[in-house]
Amino acid sequence: MKIKWFGQSCFMITSESGIKVLTDPYKKMFGYELPEMEADIVSTSHNHSDHNNTSIVNSSFIHINELGSFSEHGIEIKGVQTFHDKTSGSKRGKNTIYNFKIDDINICHCGDLGHLLNSNQIEEIGNVGILLLPVGGLATLNAVDAVQVMKQLNPTIVIPMHYRTKALGIAGYIFSKVDKFMSASGLKAKEYGELELSKANIKDYSGMVVFKYD
Repeated sequence: MKIKWFGQSCFMITSESGIKVLTDPYKKMFGYELPEMEADIVSTSHNHSDHNNTSIVNSSFIHINELGSFSEHGIEIKGVQTFHDKTSGSKRGKNTIYNFKIDDINICHCGDLGHLLNSNQIEEIGNVGILLLPVGGLATLNAVDAVQVMKQLNPTIVIPMHYRTKALGIAGYIFSKVDKFMSASGLKAKEYGELELSKANIKDYSGMVVFKYD
């Protein structure tokens, strides 16, 4: 599979067979802007404009925005209820974590998770090969809490998201840089523009992967 990051919580994951899964596409915000693109499956973790801009997709697609288990285009998907804050959603509402089984690898996209997981949520999420984890704080997990969630789910690879980049400009100062998460985790990060891996070689990339933002 191939994984490419477009900023915030937006990734394009392309399976070996060419099925494209787009996560949390955003409307233009700060220095981020998405091009029009094609996808077969689009997931939105919650209904905020920096995560739900499905209009950017110019092909027919399956929209995944509910809890439960789904099977689309040969990909198994599970939506698990979480929250956007530490107060059961009273401040920012609900958030859905999606676990995608693509090319026999479980990819967990945490959306705008704002709290540590409980035992039931950990059990529902299950095994995680690749964890897409918000780390920038303010509206999501901060670096320290993100490390705890990483330890709770114990992925082979963790990919931080939703943090400050140069593209965000001055407005990006509302988020922390990825460096805080890197330091708190104690993991050495490998940097990529795009990640290509398979079940056979996933352990070669174990640890932290940080994407360059174009």
